[in-house]
Amino acid sequence: MKDDDCARIFELLSEYLDQELAPNSCEQLENHLHGCPECVEFVHSLKRSMALCRQFGSCRAPAPIAPDAMAKLRDAYQKMLARRGGEANASRG
Repeated sequence: MKDDDCARIFELLSEYLDQELAPNSCEQLENHLHGCPECVEFVHSLKRSMALCRQFGSCRAPAPIAPDAMAKLRDAYQKMLARRGGEANASRG
């Protein structure tokens, strides 16, 4: 049953790509990959995704916004909403 084999491969991929898979399981996975183009494409896609994550994972997250700055942003947002609400009501009248 190919679908069962593919599901098993999917379960093992993380360990395989991290080179933490037992040699016997690694051999079984590689044997399956030789005959399953769908799984091969999935592995290639996963490798590309991992490379992108590593590339962008090194970026540092921005510092949290200071509480006083957050309060000013909320105030400005509320004022903008009030103006928009007033504009919407004026256009209906």
